[in-house]
Amino acid sequence: MADKNFLTEIIDADLAEGKISEIHTRFPPEPNGYLHIGSAKAIYINWSIANQYGGKFNLRLDDTNPAREGEEYVNSIIEDLHWLGADPNGGIFYGSDYFDKCYEYAEKLILEGKAYVDDLTRDEMREYRGADAGKPSRPSPWRDRTPEENLDLFRRMRAGEFQEGEKTLRAKIDLASGNFNMRDPVIYRINHMHHHRQGDKWCIYPMYDFAHPIQDALEGITHSLCSLEYEDHRPLYNWVVEHVNVPNHPRQIEFARLGINNTVMSKRKLRELVEKNYVSGWDDPRMPTLCGLRRRGYTPKSIRSFTEQIGVSKVNSIVEYSFLEHCLRDDLNENAKRAMCVLHPIKLVITNYPEGKVEEFEVENNPNRPEDGTRTVTFSRECFIEADDFMEEPIKKYQRLYPGNEVRLKSTYIVKCTGCKKDEDGNVVEVYAEYDPETRGGNTPDGRKVRGTIHWVDANNCADAEVRLYDNLFTVPDPDTGDRNFLDYLNPNSLEVLTGCKAEKNLETAVAPQSFQFMRIGYFCVDNKDSSPEHLVFNRSVSLKD
Repeated sequence: MADKNFLTEIIDADLAEGKISEIHTRFPPEPNGYLHIGSAKAIYINWSIANQYGGKFNLRLDDTNPAREGEEYVNSIIEDLHWLGADPNGGIFYGSDYFDKCYEYAEKLILEGKAYVDDLTRDEMREYRGADAGKPSRPSPWRDRTPEENLDLFRRMRAGEFQEGEKTLRAKIDLASGNFNMRDPVIYRINHMHHHRQGDKWCIYPMYDFAHPIQDALEGITHSLCSLEYEDHRPLYNWVVEHVNVPNHPRQIEFARLGINNTVMSKRKLRELVEKNYVSGWDDPRMPTLCGLRRRGYTPKSIRSFTEQIGVSKVNSIVEYSFLEHCLRDDLNENAKRAMCVLHPIKLVITNYPEGKVEEFEVENNPNRPEDGTRTVTFSRECFIEADDFMEEPIKKYQRLYPGNEVRLKSTYIVKCTGCKKDEDGNVVEVYAEYDPETRGGNTPDGRKVRGTIHWVDANNCADAEVRLYDNLFTVPDPDTGDRNFLDYLNPNSLEVLTGCKAEKNLETAVAPQSFQFMRIGYFCVDNKDSSPEHLVFNRSVSLKD
């Protein structure tokens, strides 16, 4: 992230006043889904600030709700942080590591008269707390139970005597508060589910707003940097820290979360896309998940550049998806090797080129990186070119192949189109041209101007490939706005699969996560799941231009 922003200004002040001596941050995702591009912003803010101050950065898996959590998500989160280069130097922790301490602190609050067991149902509690506009809050009929009675009931809750929803533990704070979160919030609920790490030890689980500040404090977190949606929860965060008497008092500071158009970033909605098979999985390259972006060819550097350039703010805003693409394009333009691949092949026969002759040409792998060296491509009488690089009757300003016109075949010769062959339906099946042997390497010793340059592959020495072209998953920029059903705006053309594409023979050895600029077409990467030397699969990461 940028060196200075409002977060670092607060931290600088805390350091100057002697409130802290070492910066310690954390990233606390719930392992109930895969991380997405919005998560990357939170990761980079917490990681980079700790790194900037020579401090520590923790990963804490917030597994306090066993409903949808599991090792699959835990492993994916750890993998994503490693891929981003944000390994937690402070350690990897789990919210469930602190269940015993949370329970101990809950009993302490009960004995001090600051928490009580409530019998209201979820709907009744909502009404009593004044959730509906214009409705005042009022105390639960069980708010004045004695500490002894509450402690007995809470221990029986833990022992499994009650059903889910039958009882909860609530903090006794302020029912008249203008902040709804302070109106006696639930801090423990009953949940008879198997926990992926704790097994069946617990049937009561702490709520996030109760467990999170305790976890921060016990880990020695100095600054709990979180998204703006938690701003109204900060008074409750501070209340918990102050009333359970933990040794460390973290400071919560909020920043604007990342909003990006043409996608959704609700974990629930992403899961729905997966479970209803609208996409092939969490790592579908159309998904905004980090594993999906990785499979599409996004690089850690491009995502870091994206988060750095959008900056840190206190005001929510929407970022254009095209800006994320711009950051990837910048990185790949600088670092991706070049190659030639024909997506819609048609054969070009160079009629005056000797039959059986094969030439080799050395071409640069990347003009921006001389250290990447050169590669050898072969050239012979028959090549494959893009179908739209030939028009029998050219449109205005068309500079590619048509009868009588000359073009450069990239890095080889200038050829002049002499005609074509059609099938019985009138479709062009072969294009004919003659080459000028004096123009090897694209030279024009007589100084004549040739405007068009097209890419090609040697028809006698190429590789077959499947190429997947991806577009936005949704047809509108804001599918998740208002009363819209986001599924109504799925783009039926978000994936186009091309088979029978022709690629340079060199690409047969390409493996994930290698990326290439397919000349004149765009940036592509080797698919990290389906590609093999026997069946090459390339995903389009981003076009050459916006």
